[in-house]
Amino acid sequence: METPAASAVTSLLSNADLDRLARLRLRPLQRLTSRTRGEHLGGKGGTSTEFCDYRDYAAGDDLRHVDWNAFSRLHRPYLKVFHTEEERHVLLVLDASSSMRFEGKLSRAKSLAAAFAALALRGHERLSAFAFYASENSSRQMARLPSCAGRMSLRKAFAFIEAIDETRGGDLTLELGIERALQQHSGGRGIAIVISDFLTAGDLGRAFNLVAGAGLELWALQLLGPSERDPALAIQGDLRLVDSETVQALDLSAAGDLLALYHEYRLAHEQRLQAICQARAGRFVSLGSDEPLNTVLFDRLRRLGWIV
Repeated sequence: METPAASAVTSLLSNADLDRLARLRLRPLQRLTSRTRGEHLGGKGGTSTEFCDYRDYAAGDDLRHVDWNAFSRLHRPYLKVFHTEEERHVLLVLDASSSMRFEGKLSRAKSLAAAFAALALRGHERLSAFAFYASENSSRQMARLPSCAGRMSLRKAFAFIEAIDETRGGDLTLELGIERALQQHSGGRGIAIVISDFLTAGDLGRAFNLVAGAGLELWALQLLGPSERDPALAIQGDLRLVDSETVQALDLSAAGDLLALYHEYRLAHEQRLQAICQARAGRFVSLGSDEPLNTVLFDRLRRLGWIV
């Protein structure tokens, strides 16, 4: 008798993918944690049971941490230093503006967000998430998942990400979306994962400064559609391009001659994004919305050291 297949925990990831993710963890470049008690080693000494190092005794230090065996041999007081175990926050910021509706970018962004949420909650991090839409004339400019922790919060996190509207769109700029997410963030230190196409003319340097200033290590994932990465302009003659968010139009003639220039500007934009992320001790990767999810999660991001 065949047993029925297990029902999917979420529509964004297969159960097989969730099983593989359960054996992996996020790997930040920095040890940024909050002072609240948690399960991650902090950047400074503390009072956990894991020995770290010795240092010279100074007036006012706790005598309970003096190594009296070393004192009896060396006749100098040395203090035992222990690691502190603190809480790490993971802040997810999803761009749900109109440009992300193109060629499945938002759908892939939601799957990636679900994967990062699973890694965070199973890795004993505290998670919060935001998705931003329109900037004006909207009663719902931003969707928010309040801070949560523990495996019991997985279904709540998946439900929040699944509910992000892929048809709505909006014109909220990326830099303003990041700023508003930080304004509502609980203040915990850790990692900020921003998933967007990063197709903006705004000042991302300022937005990324705000992320670093909040004590968050920036992870920027750019998602581009197939025709954005490699456009094929088979149409001859004049073209009119319309921005999906600002509705501004650009008229072109001899469009085929512009392909080389387009690729030059696209690559320069990616290099600029990578440079400003690295300048703030962060990470950047550009992905295609048509790349297989398994390849992204279990090949590219693992080889880059984002997850281990």
